Amino acid sequence: MRILHTMLRVGNLEKSIAFYTDVLGMKLLRQSENAEYKYTLAFVGYGDEREHAVLELTYNWGTEQYDLGNAFGHIALEVDNVYEACDKIRAKGGVISREPGPVKGGTTEIAFVRDPDNYAIELIQKKANYDTL
Repeated sequence: MRILHTMLRVGNLEKSIAFYTDVLGMKLLRQSENAEYKYTLAFVGYGDEREHAVLELTYNWGTEQYDLGNAFGHIALEVDNVYEACDKIRAKGGVISREPGPVKGGTTEIAFVRDPDNYAIELIQKKANYDTL
């Protein structure tokens, strides 16, 4: 078994696709529309779906906002340099909700970004040794 994708409901598909592709550097892998049931799906990610987990962005026509609730935590992305990544995201208009720095009680360098629908995305500094996670 493997993780295929995580689905996020979005209020503005074009804005969400732009954020994940232009700001976070993912690729739009495929997009489809279902007129009968009034929704559009867009799959974005860093690699081919056959080998990588991706995000499914679901736009239900006419729904522009969702209550995110309190069960969802965040999506985590590994970055080579969390400080540089935040600078690039900020320069492209992205919202940094937690500035880069060590995680509380640890040494791993992290930061948090918010997407257009306010979903949290954690940026985690790449480690040479994963035994220390």
